[in-house]
Amino acid sequence: MNNFDEKAKEWDDNPIHIERSRAIAEAIRKNVSLSVTMKAFEYGCGTGLLSFTLQHDLGSITMADNSDGMLQVLRDKIKEQNAENLVPIKIDLTNDSLPDQKYDLIFTQMTLHHIQDIDAILSTFYKMLNNNGILCIADLDKEDGSFHGKEVHDVHHGFDRDKLADKMRDSGFNNITFSTAYKMSKEIDGKSKSFPIFLAVAHK
Repeated sequence: MNNFDEKAKEWDDNPIHIERSRAIAEAIRKNVSLSVTMKAFEYGCGTGLLSFTLQHDLGSITMADNSDGMLQVLRDKIKEQNAENLVPIKIDLTNDSLPDQKYDLIFTQMTLHHIQDIDAILSTFYKMLNNNGILCIADLDKEDGSFHGKEVHDVHHGFDRDKLADKMRDSGFNNITFSTAYKMSKEIDGKSKSFPIFLAVAHK
């Protein structure tokens, strides 16, 4: 059982998670011309908060995660809400074979900083997109490590926007833009600290 399996049942009880997903969904809508003809793929979907917010803006959405706990909560929500265009799958794109399907839109929310090889995952996203497809990444701006705490060592401490844009270009993407989608507040050492979350949009 991984850390996210343990957190899955209570994930949607946190109003910050809901507010953050809604803000990121709105930023995607502002920066991408969404259509119900688009086939989308969310990587690191968790309990599906972002895809559920976008489900009426898109056609089918394949929702991928490697946490059994998160996926079980997600399946229950899909069944309860009869969300027929949402399709959950268990996959780890850093190790598993790529899906046969190609997509018009790939999006991630607070997932990239958990992936060690950024160049490899960007290349994978590029391969999974149709020609003229779009990649949307929402994640932390560069920070001092306090977001996860000193005891967490296997994550990136956010990203420098210019350096990430360079990596995207190296993977083949173009027309890359960044905007601030949300500012998340966390209590660090007894004080409230703000962590900006960017939305990067890149085109194949």
